[in-house]
Amino acid sequence: MIALRFTQQQLVKTLGNLAIIGLSLTLVIILQESRLKPSEQTIDAKKYQELEQVEKLQLDVIKGFPSLGFDNLLADWLYLRFIQYFGDGDARNHTGYLLSADYFEIIVKHDPRFVNALLKLDAVTSIFAGEPEKSVKFLDQSLKVTPPKLEGPLIAPYYLWIYKAVNELLFLGDVEAAKQSYTMAANWAETYEDETSQRIAANKRNTVQFLATNPTSKIPQIGAWTSVLSGAADKKTQERAIAEIQALGGEIIITPEGTLRVRVPEWVD
Repeated sequence: MIALRFTQQQLVKTLGNLAIIGLSLTLVIILQESRLKPSEQTIDAKKYQELEQVEKLQLDVIKGFPSLGFDNLLADWLYLRFIQYFGDGDARNHTGYLLSADYFEIIVKHDPRFVNALLKLDAVTSIFAGEPEKSVKFLDQSLKVTPPKLEGPLIAPYYLWIYKAVNELLFLGDVEAAKQSYTMAANWAETYEDETSQRIAANKRNTVQFLATNPTSKIPQIGAWTSVLSGAADKKTQERAIAEIQALGGEIIITPEGTLRVRVPEWVD
């Protein structure tokens, strides 16, 4: 009898959870429908603004969703939505990228170890949305619970420290914070045995030493933009990084193999 009562309680709880999920998905589908319909007609600037408001409303609703133990699944789904949002060039030309921070906030909350997604969100939020302080805040949340090594991610977690340092150095002008982040990146990279990680560890330690004696030099800034360029997954980020490197005095060289290399002339201080 006790076992039966326990089973009934489980059933009620499960049905309640399913009802919440169903209601949430219904609301999202209703909101999504208003986004899909305008594709059948010419979209003007005003309509893009309206769609942006709908998108914001959806994200605000999702922020209040109970995850019900499906945090990773929710983060994956939101990341796919973010990719769609970021890739809609026509819409972004009219409304910008201001919702990137909202996506960043929700995804890092539900899956703070989603390294590959967080690095993409960081670049868009800092470079295109112009909110590097939010990027640093969300990367901090991730780094508090992310170990130096993770099974499975395509990109090692020490890149979270590197991206944080780039924000601090390039956008926030906080050299001391950047030095600390680069030091942590080096510490984490040294735990990997591959040649690339060991080279990155040495490079970041050299950057810290250089910043200690040349805090206003353009060279670390060129190095930071080079990091952005090497990790850029889209043409727009690549173009921005190349333009910034050239503005600082760096030279972009295309090798015979078709790869890009950055050279710092001797006159750049």
